[in-house]
Amino acid sequence: MSNNHSDVIHAAQRIVVKIGSVLLVDEKNGHARQDWLNSVASDIAALKSQGKEVVVVSSGAIALGRQALGIDYTNRPSSIPLEQKQAAAALGNVEISKAYAQAFAPFDQQTALILLSPRDTEERKPHLNARATLLTLLKHNKIPVINENDTVSTAEIRFGDNDRLAARVAQMIGADLLIQLSTTDGLYTGDPTQDDTAEHIPLVENYSDDLLDMAGEAPAGLSTGGMKSKLEAARIATKAGVNMIIASGKLDNPIAALQRDVKGTLFKSSLKPLKARKKWISSHVHAEGSLIIDDGAVKALQGGKSLLPAGVAKIDGDFAMGDAVQILDKHGHMIAIGLINYSANEGRLILGCKSTDIADVLGYSRGDTLIHRDDLVLQA
Repeated sequence: MSNNHSDVIHAAQRIVVKIGSVLLVDEKNGHARQDWLNSVASDIAALKSQGKEVVVVSSGAIALGRQALGIDYTNRPSSIPLEQKQAAAALGNVEISKAYAQAFAPFDQQTALILLSPRDTEERKPHLNARATLLTLLKHNKIPVINENDTVSTAEIRFGDNDRLAARVAQMIGADLLIQLSTTDGLYTGDPTQDDTAEHIPLVENYSDDLLDMAGEAPAGLSTGGMKSKLEAARIATKAGVNMIIASGKLDNPIAALQRDVKGTLFKSSLKPLKARKKWISSHVHAEGSLIIDDGAVKALQGGKSLLPAGVAKIDGDFAMGDAVQILDKHGHMIAIGLINYSANEGRLILGCKSTDIADVLGYSRGDTLIHRDDLVLQA
């Protein structure tokens, strides 16, 4: 793959774009920078016209809600009492939704606001639920706009910034590329605002924790991130097979500018997203039960298909939705391991059923598959 930004964007089918508070919100008046956001929407609409899927991770709820509560903008977010931040976020999420809806309306693109907490990306059951929601929205050509759920998060459990959240979302949905729009145009050997000798680093191919030494703290004002959090996001993304670019969001149409190859830093992953996900499934999960499948289902799995309830003959164990289960043939040989979409009790009720009958049997459906092929790893 080329190291050229335009080529990297062109090659990506599923893209996550992260927008920080300091870019989205005018610090002087506390309102959304609507003209700038409109230009970003234009860039994203252009990407979607090429058949690409785009998810936005946006900060800004607390910043947009502060004015209504009379919170001084000279205070750093970390100095504001937790209950005030949560209240501001509740007010600001309405404003975020309005700003993005207005930005994408001229392009006949509908947005959906999703609030996520850390457990939604890291625990298997909420992870699968959140992932299913996002993939369904993308399938229907919508633009998910994600923010951390600041209205209920606490100082102890919250991400602290949306840089890492963006990386977790990219990992969750198997994105090819994460674009971090920032107040800087990439990584430097030092802080360029303090060090005249600091040199720009256009490409990072082998992520190292030594890179964190180059990062400074978040700037004063609306931001809670900084280069350090973006480097931590790069570590998460590249390990998940996601390329990441840090680029300046200070100019209008920043993604189009990036495609003209303006300065930025590309963090290049050596893995593909799906391969990285399956590597995680095969090496980091403990099987909670097993499914015995018929010969037709064995052949289907080996041909790259998902596991349907019609092909399952027996279910052993007591597992919940999102747990890992072994898949065995009728002789007891292990065929695969995967993350299941239904609990053991639900699975027994739909055992041998056609996928179209799941909703009739259970009264609801979480999809046609017991285990989707992207959540399944064949054993050698």
